[in-house]
Amino acid sequence: MVGGKVEGDGSVTVSAFAKIEEGHPGALSFLANPRYDHYIYESKSSVILVKDDFKLEHPVEATLIRVADPYATIASLLDIAAQAMEPRHEGIEQPCFIAEGVEIPEDAYIGAFAYIGKGARIGKGAKIFPQAYVGENVEIGEGSVLKPGVKVYHNCRIGDRCVIHSGCVIGADGFGFAPTDNGYKKIPQLGNVVIEDDVEIGANTTIDRAMMGSTLIGRGTKLDNLIQIAHNCRVGQDTVMAAQVGIAGSTKVGSRCMFGGQVGLAGHITVGDRVQLGAQAGVAGNVPDDARIIGSPAIDVKQFARMVVYQKNLGDLFDRVKKLEKISNQR
Repeated sequence: MVGGKVEGDGSVTVSAFAKIEEGHPGALSFLANPRYDHYIYESKSSVILVKDDFKLEHPVEATLIRVADPYATIASLLDIAAQAMEPRHEGIEQPCFIAEGVEIPEDAYIGAFAYIGKGARIGKGAKIFPQAYVGENVEIGEGSVLKPGVKVYHNCRIGDRCVIHSGCVIGADGFGFAPTDNGYKKIPQLGNVVIEDDVEIGANTTIDRAMMGSTLIGRGTKLDNLIQIAHNCRVGQDTVMAAQVGIAGSTKVGSRCMFGGQVGLAGHITVGDRVQLGAQAGVAGNVPDDARIIGSPAIDVKQFARMVVYQKNLGDLFDRVKKLEKISNQR
């Protein structure tokens, strides 16, 4: 199933998953982080996934399965287990509201108290859980899942095999107000949000509709919980963002980027492909391809590391300066 090489008792069986430090007989664990290497010698798990080139310092009780990437392998196995263990949801539960003329495929699921607006299009195998809202002319692609309480405003489009977790709001108005002598005048937000295929969006994340055109989330991108993406932003393919990232309006983010928690991006800037932004980085200007930056304001990772070392030594530095001043004054 995983294309691995067995080392040890090949007849052992497992019936559960466990973290390596919490292993028990009958459990399958994995080792992907070198900081956890010592646990392999004391773990009670029956089987442990390890990298092809992992070297044992002394024998272990567990059967090892050597694979190219233990983390990716355990993810695949968990996915198989989840499909077998999760309850199947099919059919249309009542009460719910489905606007006249909306066709629901036979293999789709509409949960109780869900709302499906006029002109909506629901793909084959889609699952719309209880209390979800699908506005007018919304498209939900094949195999996509809207968890309980998701709100998708009118005219937005969600691709195939997407997962939108509870509390997400897709297509709320962008934050657009024009200052006038009498206060702030709201600027109509006439665009939409387009989410391409294979995107997963965490709980309570919000993606605002464009003023004109589309706010776009590229194929394969994964967003954590509590992320805010403002109007007219464009996020490339296979980009990942951790919790509490905030992106201001009209900013463009490239493909295969990695953003740590609480990263903040100013509006109207461009972030290149394969960019890595460390947690709490504050980015005010354009970022080139392949950059690795951190800090607020954000700077290159190596420069930031040097600054941290200097800051730690500031106390000693001040003491040395005071001693030198005292010697100088005595002279």
